[in-house]
Amino acid sequence: MRLLGHGFYWQDLKIGEMFETYGRTIHAHDITAFCNVVGFVEPLFTDAEYRRKHSAMNGFAAPAALVYSVAEGLALAGTGHGTGLAFLHTELDVKRPVMAGDTVRVTIEVVEARATSKGRGLVRTKNRVLNQRDELVIEYNPLRLMAGRPD
Repeated sequence: MRLLGHGFYWQDLKIGEMFETYGRTIHAHDITAFCNVVGFVEPLFTDAEYRRKHSAMNGFAAPAALVYSVAEGLALAGTGHGTGLAFLHTELDVKRPVMAGDTVRVTIEVVEARATSKGRGLVRTKNRVLNQRDELVIEYNPLRLMAGRPD
């Protein structure tokens, strides 16, 4: 019987294949909770008066680390549950801010899938985080160690 929500094995991913996640709205309480958990005590994230007087942006900006973390959650929910073994590397480029109330989703393109030892594989994807206006907010290219199909 097939397990619902189970991720892909590395052999099932083909170079050039593309996926898109559901969206996730970033709320003000998400920003506050994230900043409290990780210790981001930067006034930009903790002081509304500072933001009002000194920020180059109008509104409550989300830390890029939060947006990236949400993107990873969205991406892994559809591709790596039960098959992702290790996160090995990424390069990340922040393109524009995400504000409280924005909704992000991730497009995922498989750019590398190759065997390693013990039936495992290395999979690299090009992940593009888009907001509700289809604007690119973050681009990153994770390399993951993934399980292979059972014999």
